[in-house]
Amino acid sequence: MERHFDQQLGLLRKNLIQMASLVETAIANAVKSLIERNSELARQVVKSDEQVDTLELELEKQCVDLLALQQPLAIDLRFITAAIKITNNLERMGDLAVNIAERVIPLNQEPQLKPLIDIPRMATITQTMVKDSIDAFVNKDTALARAVAERDSTVDSLNDQIFRELLTYMMQDPANITRAVHLILISRHLERIADHSTNIAEEVIYIVKAKVVKHRSTSLEEIS
Repeated sequence: MERHFDQQLGLLRKNLIQMASLVETAIANAVKSLIERNSELARQVVKSDEQVDTLELELEKQCVDLLALQQPLAIDLRFITAAIKITNNLERMGDLAVNIAERVIPLNQEPQLKPLIDIPRMATITQTMVKDSIDAFVNKDTALARAVAERDSTVDSLNDQIFRELLTYMMQDPANITRAVHLILISRHLERIADHSTNIAEEVIYIVKAKVVKHRSTSLEEIS
C-alpha cells in the first residue's frame, strides 16, 4: 500500500512538471510572437491552452483521490494540498499567456507603436521567475523559491514604468490609444504571471519548511 502511494505521488509530481513545461512554452511563445510580430505563433499559443486545461482537471482529480483514499500525513499532506494550489496557479499562467497572444494578433495588424524595450526586459525576468519557481519545486529548493519571491517587486516596478510611458503616448495622439492599451494589458498579464510564480515559490517553502509566507505571515528573511 505504501509503495502504491509513493507511486501515485511520483505520478502527481510528474504530471505537475509536464503541466509546468507546457505553460513555460506557452509564455515563451506568446512573448516571442509579440517581439517577432508572429501572429501564427500567437494562434498556436491560444490553441495549446486546451492541453493545459485538460492536465489541470487530471491533476485536481489525482490530488482529491490521494487525499480521500490515502489519508496522507505531514509532508505528504502538505505536498498534495500545495500541488492543488500550484496546479491552479499554472492554469492561470496558461490563461495569461493566451491573453497575451490574443493581444498580439490585432497589434501585429498595425504599425509598431514604439520599439519594444521594457516589455521584453520584463518578460525575461518573468520567464526566469516561472522557470525558477518550478525548479525550486522539483528540487525542494527554498533558497531559490525565496529568490523568486524577491524578484516580484522588480516586475511590479517595470509594469508601472511601462504604464506611465504608454500613457504619455496616448495623451500625445488619440490614434495611439488602441495599440498602447494592448501593450499595457500585455505588461499587466506579465506582471500577473510573475505573481503566480511567486505563489508557487511560496508553496514550495510551505512544502519543505511547513512555514506560511503568503501575505508574509513569515518573512522571507526567516527562510533559509
